[in-house]
Amino acid sequence: MMAQKRKYPVGIQSFEKLRQEGFLYVDKTPLIYKMITDGCPYFLSRPRRFGKSLLVNTLAAVFEGRRELFEAFTTEQGIEQPRLYIATTDWKWEKHPVLRFDFSKDLMDIGELDLLIDKSLERYEQQYGIVAKEKRPFLRLDTLVRKAHKDTGKRVVLLVDEYDKMMLHSIGDDEMAAAVKARFKNLFSPLKDLDEHLQLVFITGISKFSQMGVFSTINQLKNISMQTAYESICGITEEELTTQLRPDIELLAQKRKETYDETLAELKRMYDGYHFSDGMTDMYNPFSLMNALGSGEIKKYWFESATPSALIEILRQMPPLELGDIDGKRCPDTAFDMPFDSYQAPLPALYQSGYLTIKDYHASRQMYTLGFPNYEVRTGFADCLYQMVSGTQPDENSRNVFLDAYYDFRDFDDLPAFIQAIKTFYAGVPFQWERDNKNEHYYHALLYTLLTAFGADVRAEEPTAKGCSDITLKMPRGIYVMELKYNDTAEAALEQINRKGYADKYALDGRPVTKVGIAFSSKERNITDWRSEPS
Repeated sequence: MMAQKRKYPVGIQSFEKLRQEGFLYVDKTPLIYKMITDGCPYFLSRPRRFGKSLLVNTLAAVFEGRRELFEAFTTEQGIEQPRLYIATTDWKWEKHPVLRFDFSKDLMDIGELDLLIDKSLERYEQQYGIVAKEKRPFLRLDTLVRKAHKDTGKRVVLLVDEYDKMMLHSIGDDEMAAAVKARFKNLFSPLKDLDEHLQLVFITGISKFSQMGVFSTINQLKNISMQTAYESICGITEEELTTQLRPDIELLAQKRKETYDETLAELKRMYDGYHFSDGMTDMYNPFSLMNALGSGEIKKYWFESATPSALIEILRQMPPLELGDIDGKRCPDTAFDMPFDSYQAPLPALYQSGYLTIKDYHASRQMYTLGFPNYEVRTGFADCLYQMVSGTQPDENSRNVFLDAYYDFRDFDDLPAFIQAIKTFYAGVPFQWERDNKNEHYYHALLYTLLTAFGADVRAEEPTAKGCSDITLKMPRGIYVMELKYNDTAEAALEQINRKGYADKYALDGRPVTKVGIAFSSKERNITDWRSEPS
């Protein structure tokens, strides 16, 4: 019998709506209970669309005493909602005043931010009968917190969601970034003196807060972003997926005409691989996962849900780099204290944004290894990097020709047709951009990023005993070690592969190894010759 399809909360941030309308909720209240009983001011960083806003909304429901939302009940549509963990605990469900500041909206200028802050304060001032005599936000917040505590007899819960979204959009505009930081520092400056009036402070964002100067006045703000105890507070763990969501995977497998294990493996390849602490618990992207279960199609949802303009702007601000410069690279734990707008330190910024994740942690050296979490992110990032390298959106005609040839090469080992497709692809690169980037590295980076965007098992500058080969492409039928030469000959490229033994390290792989020398001409702006020979 086919399982019944459930309602998946794609884009739903209201906990009340989620529960009352019968949407699926993966129970995160064990970690919520731990957090609120510890009672510290908290900061949590997670990438966009990872459930931060839903977490904030759930916290609001807890402190508003909405116990009925956490108990088992049947919705008006007849959907049974299970009892959640926190309803089984000794939590007292006392109603506290909750002040929530939501900065997740797309704000275009500093005036819109000022208006949002004003309206947020005004809403709560009306709730507590305050006639604001002061226009300065920090004085209004101070008055509001003290009055709410006095009127209710309960300490205030302050929730700040995605405080840094506008900062992210101001990358490259130093004047705007400074103005945004000044607004937040002004608004939240009274919090240190309001400690006795606050039950909980919880702040979310993408970037590390410590160097931003925004919340420096809060006493002992606890950053739980990379703590093992809280690594699964947002996102879906492998255990949650294979237990709570097993019926959903089975339903998806039936639609795809696959086994359960085959569908699970594809979900893992596409959406798994995030690690938010040295505990290395595998986390699935919840936005992509819920989209896939809801639509019945395993596609790239997270990267395509919004134009990653911030990522492209970050890349523009940084020194030139390619995928091989960042995937599998190490950085010390102190690097994560860098501010988000420190473009000379790309790894922490890319980690905070969700484009890289922790692949390994070396405790004795206090060193993290970072890399792409999954296929979805790796290929999406490659598309963005391609735009940075080529200065244009990929030409679809030449790209499609190249993609067809790549698949033929993968399936039938047709190297000559593949090289011809590369020539067709390069012919579509705008002349102006190529003219300004005349060097071997330019052509190398173009080819590498496009292969990566297609999901190829490709390595750039892979080290050997005597140097680094330009590109190593691992295919089902063989391994291809490629050397690219600019204004030189294909024979010279092959001679370098042989002289430095680039192919030797693959001798025990079991697949045939082919050495490929490729020559580019600045006059022709394309491949003029190539040679290959078996290893």
